[in-house]
Formats: sequence, C-alpha cells, structure tokens
Amino acid sequence: MEKESEAVLLRIYIGESDMFNGKPLHQYLVELFRKEGLAGATVLRAISGYGKTSRLHTTSILRLSTDLPLLVEVADKREKIDAIKPKLEGIIKGGLITEERIKIVYYEGKNGSA
Repeated sequence: MEKESEAVLLRIYIGESDMFNGKPLHQYLVELFRKEGLAGATVLRAISGYGKTSRLHTTSILRLSTDLPLLVEVADKREKIDAIKPKLEGIIKGGLITEERIKIVYYEGKNGSA
C-alpha cells in the first residue's frame, strides 16, 4: 500500500571543516534534527564544488582538499521545518540553505511495516 504526504526539504550546503560547539557542523545538525524529532536527515559528501568565494574544493589528487563540500538534507512536515529554521540562524554561519516543497511517498510491505 502506498501513502503520500506533503512535506518540506531543507538542503544545507556547508564545508567539511565547519564546526559548531566543538563538533563538526554536519554532526551537530543531524543530532539536533534527531533530538527535535524531525522525520529524517542525511549528510552527503561531495567530490567537488565551490561556494560564494568561488574557491574550488575537490578530491582531485593534484589538489587535495580537507574541506570538501557537504550537503545536509532534512525533510518533514511544514510545521516542523518552520520550527527548526530559527534555530539554524545561530548555527549556520557561512552556508547556504535552500527549501522546497516535496511529496513523501511511503510504501508498506505485506506485513504492514514501512
């Protein structure tokens, strides 16, 4: 059986070397989202990218970077995303945040588990 619900996806673009309260920022964010009860979060590590400074970060052997781009994604209902956004203002210093409406599709197996 398939179920659908409207939700919001936040994408937070940060660097691998970004820190907050003595922890890697991506780790701090995932722990915060879990503590706040958001539906799910994922951290993706990029192989190449650049931000507003146009400084290239890459895994190229010719140019090893210790600050690769990271993408933290978190999805949940509009109310929960709206509640977490003010908390991010004091945490995200040099990153970019995008937001989009999404549809979450749930598939249940024969035994009723998702």
